[in-house]
Amino acid sequence: MPYDLLRLEVSEGVATVTINRPDKLNALNNVLMGDLDRAFEEVEAAAEIRGLILTGAGEKAFVAGADIRELASLTPAEAERMALRGQGVFRRLETMGKPSIAAVNGFALGGGLELAMACALRVASENAKFGQPEIKLGIIPGYGGSQRLPRLVGRGRALEMLLTGAQIDAAEAHRIGLVNHVVPQQELGGFCRGLMSRILENAPLAAGLILNAVDAGLSGGLEEGLRFEAACFALSAATEDKAEGTAAFVEKRKPVFRGR
Repeated sequence: MPYDLLRLEVSEGVATVTINRPDKLNALNNVLMGDLDRAFEEVEAAAEIRGLILTGAGEKAFVAGADIRELASLTPAEAERMALRGQGVFRRLETMGKPSIAAVNGFALGGGLELAMACALRVASENAKFGQPEIKLGIIPGYGGSQRLPRLVGRGRALEMLLTGAQIDAAEAHRIGLVNHVVPQQELGGFCRGLMSRILENAPLAAGLILNAVDAGLSGGLEEGLRFEAACFALSAATEDKAEGTAAFVEKRKPVFRGR
């Protein structure tokens, strides 16, 4: 499937989606959001794809935010439609049931940070910068920033970022739990592929159930999450992978999971 502003490549069960608008610091516009929606749908539907790495073209930006020229002309009704559409695209990424890693190779601001937060894990290059600067434009985040940021870093730290619009560097993002790892720029791609390889060594059905269970608990609260976890535990116990994993442990060998 052709895309206008991104590249999608698949190798050894891993899809790499590269946002390809480096002349605009990979800023999100209407065309790019459509590309992302179709790419996430393609990754979700393809059985041979087990994981996703998302990054930006060039060395300056992952995604530097939304296209300000598009934002400037929005009416309130258009702004609501834009927010709901973007939230839907990012929610598709978040709930596809396959592990995803944001390889943050520079600026992740506004919609860029919101996109990174919709991934399961985030790895930053040492030169990465993070922020939700919408308040400086007289608006608030529209693609989930006010909801995901507090869930990741806590209410106080999130509100400081949201209310000041200030940027933080990769080291601070790691300290507050916004990113999982920080690595040198030249090692970012290899590190993310290695991390994804370690994830994909494990049972794929169990990975999907873990992602769904965590999402259910964060969305619905502890009691609902516990009930959902029990149901997912029962489903995992019925799989061939469970039989293989437990047998391999007893026999002191490496399991061979088949996603069944």
